[in-house]
Amino acid sequence: MTEVRVIGAGLAGSEAAWQLAERGFAVRLSEMKPVKMTPAHHCTDFAELVCSNSLRGDRLENAVGLLKEELRRLGSLILQCADATRVEAGGCLAVDRYGFSGMVTERIRSHPNITVISEEVTEVPAGPVIIATGPLTSDAMSEAIGRYFGQTDYLHFFDAAAPLVTLESIDMTKAWYASRYDRGSADYINCAMTREEYQAFVRELAAAEEAEVHGFEDKNVFEGCMPVEVMARRGEDTLRYGPLKPVGLRDPATGREPYAVVQLRRDNAAGNIYNLVGFQTHLRFPEQKRVFSMIPALHDAEFVRYGVMHRNTFLNSPKLLDACYADRRDPMVAFAGQMTGVEGYVESCASGYLAAVSMAARLEGRPVPDFGTVTAIGALAHYVSDSTVASFQPMNVNFGIIAPLEQRVRGKANKNLAIANRSLAHLEAMEK
Repeated sequence: MTEVRVIGAGLAGSEAAWQLAERGFAVRLSEMKPVKMTPAHHCTDFAELVCSNSLRGDRLENAVGLLKEELRRLGSLILQCADATRVEAGGCLAVDRYGFSGMVTERIRSHPNITVISEEVTEVPAGPVIIATGPLTSDAMSEAIGRYFGQTDYLHFFDAAAPLVTLESIDMTKAWYASRYDRGSADYINCAMTREEYQAFVRELAAAEEAEVHGFEDKNVFEGCMPVEVMARRGEDTLRYGPLKPVGLRDPATGREPYAVVQLRRDNAAGNIYNLVGFQTHLRFPEQKRVFSMIPALHDAEFVRYGVMHRNTFLNSPKLLDACYADRRDPMVAFAGQMTGVEGYVESCASGYLAAVSMAARLEGRPVPDFGTVTAIGALAHYVSDSTVASFQPMNVNFGIIAPLEQRVRGKANKNLAIANRSLAHLEAMEK
């Protein structure tokens, strides 16, 4: 049996290991936990969700919803486990984070073709190998990758995790259950704020004391995961048009749309822990308690985890990787996950899937699967490997990077659904 090494058992590495093992390869999966932990990780299970427990939208009219459906149809381990540990979150796919990671770990460890080694890898080994050490790659491995590519000018950005509070500590006389526009079931706790409450909150948030993060600058914050205090400093109304937007929500106490709304989403299957949606932060812990308690429904909130800030590392992929996430010089050395510049849980999973099935095809002497740019999984890979991109930054999947339709379709939702249906038809044709 041909052995393939996979380094890192996050979302991308776990998916890659599974896909290779399912195709008959012997997989040696190296994971540095628990031998070495990072500041952002809290458990020893694989595929740990460091930030939110949400895998975002699950509708085909949404690009990440399309990507999830593609992965489901392709036999993704991550999507199987996510669907099995789902907690209600309106139109989003949110999971019980520990149940999810535990299931991924059990499936990986019990696979007869996968051998798990607890070790920190500090050199880039000879292929075949998929390196998926994540945005929190250890310093030693980061330096090794730099030596491998012959450059050390890594790009960095900063990522942030939102705080968690207990359900019983939320003042439900100042909050209510609902999903925006009443889509799906009423899965979010909505905490209303008046204009005066909101303005006072924004003033304190913008002036709050931050934790020390070496080298941190606002301009380096990735727009898709921006700390809430950075948004507050960008203008009084920034949060009202972002995570605190009240659109589609009506306070039953007043019968009107509030001035601003903080949404809380269930974080576990038991439903006793909720996270503050969009409240990624790197404020000092006492400042988080002080400022976030200004939200009326959270005046006595019990915080079971405060938000944390950590540095993420990603490759200059357009210059280094091909559209299968492999080294342009040596296709037997591939990379996957957020370190390639894909941003998001599902995107990381997709990169691990594509890196694995492409390597399997190459090892078997077959053409690599052609997902093209009409599918979300293919379009994302083509974007991060596009050598014409001058200033590369991490990218979430979106309809803007997928090939446009040949015919005009009226209405954004109808157009997105047509793109999604074309993608799924392409996948079906590939299987024949």
